[in-house]
Amino acid sequence: MQIGFIGLGNMGGPMAMNLRKAGHRLLVHDVRRASATPLTDAGAVWADTVRELAQASDVVFTALPGPPEVEAIALGADGLLASMHPGSTYFDLSTNAPSMIRAIHAAFAERELHVLDAPISGGPRGARQGDLAIWVGGDRAVFDQHKPLLDLMGHHIVYVGPIGAGSIAKLVHNCTSYTVNCALAEMFSLGVKAGVEPLALWEAVRQGAVGRRRTLDVMIDQFLPGKYDPAAFALRLAHKDVVLGTALGRELDVPMRMANLALAELTEAMNRGWGDRDARSFMLLQQERVGIHIAVEPERLREALERDPPAKGDPKHG
Repeated sequence: MQIGFIGLGNMGGPMAMNLRKAGHRLLVHDVRRASATPLTDAGAVWADTVRELAQASDVVFTALPGPPEVEAIALGADGLLASMHPGSTYFDLSTNAPSMIRAIHAAFAERELHVLDAPISGGPRGARQGDLAIWVGGDRAVFDQHKPLLDLMGHHIVYVGPIGAGSIAKLVHNCTSYTVNCALAEMFSLGVKAGVEPLALWEAVRQGAVGRRRTLDVMIDQFLPGKYDPAAFALRLAHKDVVLGTALGRELDVPMRMANLALAELTEAMNRGWGDRDARSFMLLQQERVGIHIAVEPERLREALERDPPAKGDPKHG
């Protein structure tokens, strides 16, 4: 199998190198010729143009900065669409817009070309070590056929669903990360302004329920199964806690934008009469706003947790 790889930056370069180390024939291209030097030294072949690379490859990977670059490489003159041979496959590893990858998929399908979105997470170190999460959207059979190549670049390969599903998972992941970081910055500024030494505060909070639990495991008990009764921890108590926290912020002149948004959600849920429901029942409000209802079947959730169980001693609430 001849593999083409376009985009040899901090992520793409190490990923391409792992394919080459596994013995695959590799054609490489980048806007900066110098970035290919480690790969050509390892036996990869430089392609002067995208067309040259695409015409010679059975599978093409791109790892590019964003949608404009992906669009130019995939759909531009002398790009992948104009150059790949029918039956070949294109994986976009970039963080891309779902609408963009779906448009590319539709255009490629007319020429009997396969497209899958496969955005990555794990940073340059993970790319070097082959320890990336790769979320894939597209045809399941094509994914299964080429999964051994993905396994050379990541240890956590997840088929998410139809085309665009991988990109959606990546955007949810990254937006979650930065939103949580905003909340952490806000709350720890409050703690330090209130007089607690930063490391002591971090060590203390890290041992609480929030600190000991993996971020997304908070969704296991209520949100995913859609069960908020009986309460593990009552909404009225959570509301009281956030009222006290935001009051401390006002006392110390600490802006509490994120916490006040949370308080508004908790207050709206309280006004629904949900005070004795679970503290996380306010998460139902957003489902109502967007017109969805989430209730994963217990057997499916159990199977998912067996594949990747929560940390031992994981607290349930508080």
